[in-house]
Amino acid sequence: MEQGITFDLYVLPEGCISNILSLTSPTDACRSSVVSSVFRSAANSDSVWEKFLPSDIHQILSSSVSPSSLPNFSSKKELFLHLCDNPLLIDRGIKTFGLEKCSGKKCFMIGEKGLTVVWGDTPRYWKWRSDPESRFSEVAELVNLCWLEIRGKLETRLLSPNSTYGAYLVLKFTDNAHGFKDVLADVSVKLANDGGAEEGEVKFVYLGPEQQLGRQEGQGLMERGDGWMEIEMGEFFNERDEDGEVEMSLLEVKSGNWKSGLIIQGIELRPKVSQLRSSNQYEHV
Repeated sequence: MEQGITFDLYVLPEGCISNILSLTSPTDACRSSVVSSVFRSAANSDSVWEKFLPSDIHQILSSSVSPSSLPNFSSKKELFLHLCDNPLLIDRGIKTFGLEKCSGKKCFMIGEKGLTVVWGDTPRYWKWRSDPESRFSEVAELVNLCWLEIRGKLETRLLSPNSTYGAYLVLKFTDNAHGFKDVLADVSVKLANDGGAEEGEVKFVYLGPEQQLGRQEGQGLMERGDGWMEIEMGEFFNERDEDGEVEMSLLEVKSGNWKSGLIIQGIELRPKVSQLRSSNQYEHV
């Protein structure tokens, strides 16, 4: 029987180990850092973590609302982890940018000021106010309205290519919210380019917070870890780094219910991760 060939990675120069690790993933690099002192040094090197950062990271950082308030990062790894845990407010404060920790892929949230909300500029229907749990300076609170229509767009070139993304409406309700019981909304996500918009799947989701127990994932509200809830609007595959747009919408125009107390923070686009995330995968970072 032919025996397999083994090779001792520990004999490789640190620079060679860094090159190998830069072809893996942030998760793999972090796991490698606990193997030995040689791997730890290579896994924490700037040459590895620069490959995990987006190629346009300097342009993104320069679009920060307050670039001077950014910390002085001691390493590329420190910058990467900061952007995973602290989304950056960009583009005059209407978007945030962050990184998905497992893959390093880009995440964006479009704030309410960057969305199209029917009657959103009419105080009798919507009011703007601050919220300490929001990433943005203001959120929109529904005062009283029967026609709910929210739309958003984002250029696909801003997203990571060859990646499946999900779009999520981030929202919550006031204690006095009403008019949402058993209300179904239409949500859709579609891609558009110079040739027009591709037809996207239209889903029906429950808006009300009263009836979430027993709902399947994707049918209604899901709790987040930041004090908000979200509705999955749909998903799409961002194939190439080319010009185009992803268009997202939520409509509830059929029930005729007068609704109040809905608070909208924005629409988040983030990569869909197929594998379960380990809660301690970065404990040695």
